[in-house]
Amino acid sequence: MNAASTPAGAAASNKQHMQEVMAELAKGNGKPFADSMADDFRWTIPGNTSWSRTYEGKQAVISELLQPLFAQFATRYTNTAHRIIAEGDMVVIECQGHVTTKAGKAYNNSYCYVCRMEGGQLKELMEYLDTALVSTALEAPPVAA
Repeated sequence: MNAASTPAGAAASNKQHMQEVMAELAKGNGKPFADSMADDFRWTIPGNTSWSRTYEGKQAVISELLQPLFAQFATRYTNTAHRIIAEGDMVVIECQGHVTTKAGKAYNNSYCYVCRMEGGQLKELMEYLDTALVSTALEAPPVAA
């Protein structure tokens, strides 16, 4: 049994992977984050905003969540992790995003991502955030087909 196959080894490996991904996101490079998503990745945003729902599959996350969201941004989006905690296949990330929308609004949201990892990839992400800020700073996304 190698270290990564033990719960403590998996936690350390998952934590290190997400530290690297978030370090790139802090520089405005979201590619490692997208590359980490499994094909059957699931991203859930709870609440009652127009963005709140579960996005099923990597393609849906990209086309129905990330592309419409980033289309509203006038500046490069950055997201800086302040704390990363890992246990087994779970990684929790407290982070702060920074961007200005094309409408000139600051969209500097605080997040808590609760992630489930499998085989070094993101399988699930539950995103807790300031839903009031979402409602005041962002336009509604297009209706999914």
